[in-house]
Amino acid sequence: MHTRSGQEAAYRYGAVLALSIVAVVFFIVAPERPLSRAIGLLLMTSMLLTVVATGRGGVVIRRMVAGGAALVAIGVALAIALHGLAAWIGSAVGVVLIGGTLVELVIGLARMLRTQGVTIRAVSGALAVYLLFGLLIALLVNVGARVDSGTFFAQGTDGTQSQHVYFAFTTMTTTGYGDLTPATAYGRALSVIAMLVGQIYLVTVIAMLVGNLRRRRTD
Repeated sequence: MHTRSGQEAAYRYGAVLALSIVAVVFFIVAPERPLSRAIGLLLMTSMLLTVVATGRGGVVIRRMVAGGAALVAIGVALAIALHGLAAWIGSAVGVVLIGGTLVELVIGLARMLRTQGVTIRAVSGALAVYLLFGLLIALLVNVGARVDSGTFFAQGTDGTQSQHVYFAFTTMTTTGYGDLTPATAYGRALSVIAMLVGQIYLVTVIAMLVGNLRRRRTD
């Protein structure tokens, strides 16, 4: 797909949202196995490529960077699937993939809102940002738990991939079940960031977009 300067960008943020939901559910239900971690990396790669391929501006450079990231991610996924790499390395690569997707998505959303206003696609993209941020927190928890010599949670465990995603989203929504609580300064710092960003984002960005979408439909 070649996007000429000035050509309308596709902004397929509905697809990114769908992939984000699939990724969240997959990381929760998938067994703790190398193949599952490899598939998770490929899911994250597909989100980055979808955002880059349907955006606008600096297309050649962005696609070169995304293509390079995809090749690295696929190589790491194969190495993990074949038991060649430690699990935390895959999580670290995932942090880069999700971080890049978030940056590209936020830039694209800002551009889209300036040119098209609030649309269903914009709301879908904003919701995808929230889910991707949750996955980013979960991956950072995973890296911290695997690298640190002590246990990440006060319950005496480093937790599984499923528990990391569960912990990230219950923290972001300030649900506070209390079954998993961070035991390290790193974990507590991540928890505070997740709570602040998660709550502020929901009550400001999402609320504003949904409110403007309703007004636009009633005009």
